[in-house]
Amino acid sequence: MTRHSDKESDEQSGEEAETPDKSRKKSGKGEKHVTFPPDEQIVSGFAENNNANTSVCCLVDGSLSVTEVMAAYEQSCSKHQVPPTACILQQLQQGVCVGGGVKCLDLKGERLDHRSCEALEVVLKSLRFDFINLQAAQLEENGASSLLDMILYYESTTHLDISDNSSLGTLGWRALAHLIKQSVCLSRLDVCNVSLVESPAQFLSKALLTSRLAVLHLHNAQLSGRPLYTLVGALKSNRCLQELHLTNNLLNSYQDALHLGELLRYNSTLKMLELSNNAVADAGLEELCEGLRWQTAGVKVLLLRNNQISAKGLVHLAKVLPGLKVLRVLDLGENDVGDDGVQMIREPLMGNRTLLQLGLAKTNITCEGAVALAEFLAESRQIERLDLRQNEVKVGGLMALSLALKINRSLTRLEVDHRPTDQQEAFLMETQTRLRSEIDQRCLANAGLAMETSEPGAVLADNQTAD
Repeated sequence: MTRHSDKESDEQSGEEAETPDKSRKKSGKGEKHVTFPPDEQIVSGFAENNNANTSVCCLVDGSLSVTEVMAAYEQSCSKHQVPPTACILQQLQQGVCVGGGVKCLDLKGERLDHRSCEALEVVLKSLRFDFINLQAAQLEENGASSLLDMILYYESTTHLDISDNSSLGTLGWRALAHLIKQSVCLSRLDVCNVSLVESPAQFLSKALLTSRLAVLHLHNAQLSGRPLYTLVGALKSNRCLQELHLTNNLLNSYQDALHLGELLRYNSTLKMLELSNNAVADAGLEELCEGLRWQTAGVKVLLLRNNQISAKGLVHLAKVLPGLKVLRVLDLGENDVGDDGVQMIREPLMGNRTLLQLGLAKTNITCEGAVALAEFLAESRQIERLDLRQNEVKVGGLMALSLALKINRSLTRLEVDHRPTDQQEAFLMETQTRLRSEIDQRCLANAGLAMETSEPGAVLADNQTAD
């Protein structure tokens, strides 16, 4: 839009050196009056840390203790004529970690108006955090702009959650985009339950062209249609983002799935794509599979839970599964896979040599499907986790799975329901209990063997979404 294009050009001309001039005051439009003192008053012991996975909760001003930061914050609140936020003082007092810093600044649900945001400057200047939570903080345009400018200037955090703030306005979105583009510390950003239509989507997409972000959560952001097209356009050339989470965005099986297929075709950096709780459906799965064909060093985790996918759509997955060389985790839970769908992918699963985790919870599988999966387990040499919870797997299916585990040496977690699904005879209930116990024991034995041999891929278990 023309209102922010001028700002973008100003940013480009001033960002060629990547480092802001810290000897000047930094000011914005309207009521924003954020000032930054000279270098020698800001930092005395700051060392840049480009490793996003390293804890950075440490004092950046060696002359201040946490107690002194608390006192300075109270003075700042008095100056800006706002009461100190009790939870901030409590977190500073109780959240001290090694090195004198604070691991998390949790302001979820706290009302932060413009003056409250400006009062926070002394805290952001003196401490660095692993996580700053601004979810549902009722941020308005000027306050959000000031606060985000400060977080960037002082490189205050590696993980920022600004979800549930619907009144950021043009200045707030512009400041957030600038933070995404310029920060060398920020590695994860959550912007959920906020509409990303029109200018917000453009601000975000332009920033992602040169961003260092590794993880981006955009749940329930109304990304279907043009906003998704704009986002994908930027991510095709992005070479830093590793995780993209897009649950609850009403993504459809037509244009949206086509765009996501294009993303998979051209982006080889993205390692995790979460699309749960959308409407990708069978036609959309075909588009995604077309993109997966091109993945030679990219997506390892694909989460498609609750996407209206049926056995018919798994025809497309069956075609590409044997040739996939990268995919490690696939979640098809809460889709109408059924026994027919399992039969469709049984042999392709046998031909795949990379898949470590398969999620099939609540997919209308019965004993017939469990028997087909048991045949796959007997052949597989790498599968580590299989989730079959909330399915009608009874004695026949459990017996087949237990027998398969006498052969399989890789499966460490086979999740099935541990309670009867309906009234049964005592003998059948006792048999089910015994078979589940046998399955658990054999998985434990495989887990022990895996620890002894240090088999690769076990760490991916934490990437599976929680049920």
